[in-house]
Amino acid sequence: MSLAVRYVSARTLETAVVEGAPPGAGEVELAPAYVGVCGTDLHIFHGDMDARVAVPAVLGHEMSGRVVRVGAGVEGWAPGDAVTVMPLRWDDTCPACQAGHQHVCQHLDFIGIDSPGAMQQRWTVPAATLVRLPDSLALDRAALVEPTAVAVHDVGRAGVQDGEKVVVVGGGPVGVLIALVARGVGAEVRLVELSAHRRLLAEELGLRTWDPAAVDVSELVREWTGDAGADVAFEVSGAAAGVESAVDVLGVRGRLCLVAIHSQPREVNLHRFFWRELTLVGARLYDRADFERAVALVADGTVPVERLISKVVALDAAPSAFEALEGGGDVMKILVDCGNDETGAGA
Repeated sequence: MSLAVRYVSARTLETAVVEGAPPGAGEVELAPAYVGVCGTDLHIFHGDMDARVAVPAVLGHEMSGRVVRVGAGVEGWAPGDAVTVMPLRWDDTCPACQAGHQHVCQHLDFIGIDSPGAMQQRWTVPAATLVRLPDSLALDRAALVEPTAVAVHDVGRAGVQDGEKVVVVGGGPVGVLIALVARGVGAEVRLVELSAHRRLLAEELGLRTWDPAAVDVSELVREWTGDAGADVAFEVSGAAAGVESAVDVLGVRGRLCLVAIHSQPREVNLHRFFWRELTLVGARLYDRADFERAVALVADGTVPVERLISKVVALDAAPSAFEALEGGGDVMKILVDCGNDETGAGA
C-alpha cells in the first residue's frame, strides 16, 4: 500500500491509499523521491485532457527515485540504484516506430498521462524506461532531467550550432532550459519573457533577456544581428503573439522550432516563410540519447537546474503546488516530495 495523488475531475485532486502489485516480468518497482509539476499536468488539472486521461489518474512524469524491487528477467538493476524514467512506452509496430521514431509512436503510451504516473510512494514501470543517475547527483535536481531532455531534443531538432544567434520566446522552465542548452553548444541567446520574475531568474543564470511589453523585439534583433536576423527561434510561450514574434525575428533561411503546445490554430505569416526561405520544425518529447545527455548536463552543472526549483511540497500537499503554478507569480518549478528522500525508504 502507498499514498498517491490522483486527478479525479476538473480542478479536483485527491490523496488516496493505493494497493500496488509486485513488479512483473521485465518491470521494476521504484520509490519516487521527487516529482515535478509541469504544464501538461496543469492541463490535466484544468480538465482539458479528460478525453485522454482515465480517472482516477495518478499524475507525474518528471521524477527521480530509487529501485526497490526488480521483476523476473530484469538485469542490470538492483535495489538502491538511483534512476529517472523516460516515460514512453511504444508499440514498435506502427509506421513511426518502424521508421525509427519510437518516441512519436502513433499509439504512444505517455506514462503519467495515458497510464499511472510517479506522484506516489511506490511506482511500477517497465525496466526499459529506466535511465541511470550518478550517485553524486542529488535527487531533487535529478527530477529536472526530464524537462532538460525536452530542451536537449528541441535544440537538436533545431540544429543549433556554435556561434549562431538564437531567440527563445517564452521564459518558463522549458524556455530557460532551452536557452541554457543552446548556450552550452556555443550559441548566442536572447530570451523573450513578459514576467519580471522569470526574466530576473534567467539573468541570474547569465542569460540576456528582453521584455516584449517594453521593447521592440524585432528591432533589437536587427541591431543585435547587424540586420541579418536570428538563425533560430524557439516558440515556447504558447501564445499567438509569441508565434508572431518568433517568425518576425528570423533571418534568411532561419529555423523556427515549435515547442509549445497550441490548443487552437494560429495565424502564421506564411509570406515571411516564402520570402526568407524559413523552415518550421516541430519538436516533441525526446529519445534515450537526449535523456542521457540531459543527465550529464545536470550532473556537471552546465544546466544549473537547482536554480529553477521554487519550492518543494509534501505529497499530501500536492494540490497546493498546482494552485500555486496556476496562479503564476514568483514560481518556476515546484517539486512534490514523495517521502522517499535519498534512501528510497519512505512509508
